[in-house]
Amino acid sequence: MRRFLHFIIVTLLPLWIVCSSVSAYFFPDTFIPIRKWPSFALAFILFTMGLTLSIDSLKKVISKPKNAFLGVLGKWTITLGISFLLATLFFTNHPELKAGVLLAGAVPSGTTANLYTFMAGGTLALSIMMSAVDTLIGPFLTPLLMKVTINSTIPIDALSMFKQMVLVVLVPIALGLFIQYKWEHYTVKVKPILPYLSSIAIIIINLAIVSSAQGILEKNISLLPLIFFCVFLQIMIPMILGYIYGIFFNMPKSDRISMFYEFGICNTALASILAMHHISPIAAVPAVANMITNTFLGALIAIAWKPLSEKWASHQERKGTLLKNRNEQKEKRID
Repeated sequence: MRRFLHFIIVTLLPLWIVCSSVSAYFFPDTFIPIRKWPSFALAFILFTMGLTLSIDSLKKVISKPKNAFLGVLGKWTITLGISFLLATLFFTNHPELKAGVLLAGAVPSGTTANLYTFMAGGTLALSIMMSAVDTLIGPFLTPLLMKVTINSTIPIDALSMFKQMVLVVLVPIALGLFIQYKWEHYTVKVKPILPYLSSIAIIIINLAIVSSAQGILEKNISLLPLIFFCVFLQIMIPMILGYIYGIFFNMPKSDRISMFYEFGICNTALASILAMHHISPIAAVPAVANMITNTFLGALIAIAWKPLSEKWASHQERKGTLLKNRNEQKEKRID
């Protein structure tokens, strides 16, 4: 039954993300009751991360924060640079869409980056620390970068965003860690079902945001293929460069997986709200398209990555054992 549930809910998550996005687009009124749920769903995902996060791993990252700060630096240069190039390349004649694409890459990392890092076997503690630092500096960097790059003034209430980050990110993680520390023998029993619940939370987020943006998407339906292609590149190129970035700085594989997701997945739910309030409704379309695409790609890659990593590790272990046996036999012959 557990294997069946894992296959239906977790393995098929990319399919459910696509189905939920399509359903929310064609039947938006059906999901009006859940449109205020995304923040709660994000907080729940972070709470489950706190329940499963290795405390020893968290201590290790905090005591040696070099990779976390390198990751944040790389994210704000590489991801933003790619976003600016793509926005200029695709939408020079559509200034509002150009601003929307750029804004989707000029916001802090997305919460789902933590979930997908965990699913793919990355260093969850590193991913969470990068997201926390990212979110703290985001309120100051985002308006400044938008002003410098496209001369668009986006007033952001830094205090309000900080409070949201504390409530949605830090408090749920801290609560999860506390419960894990205090009642570990109970949390062990619920850990197997947490991936199912987190997957359902992602689907709820998709349903709520896509149904809210349905009117804007419908008005710009002729531009959607180009927008989706642009945001696909906006996600995949930073992901690949993030992994290479980790290799360049000699990070272990699990840390490189964290870089992969932190570079590629931004808080596009936040970007869509900022675009709608401070630029124009059409500027929110790239952010919504990015959210749909990054949740789909992130889940798809994470589901494939962990089994492949485990097979590779198993192969390397067998190869090492075989090499060791050969060396021992060779030494015996020499003796």
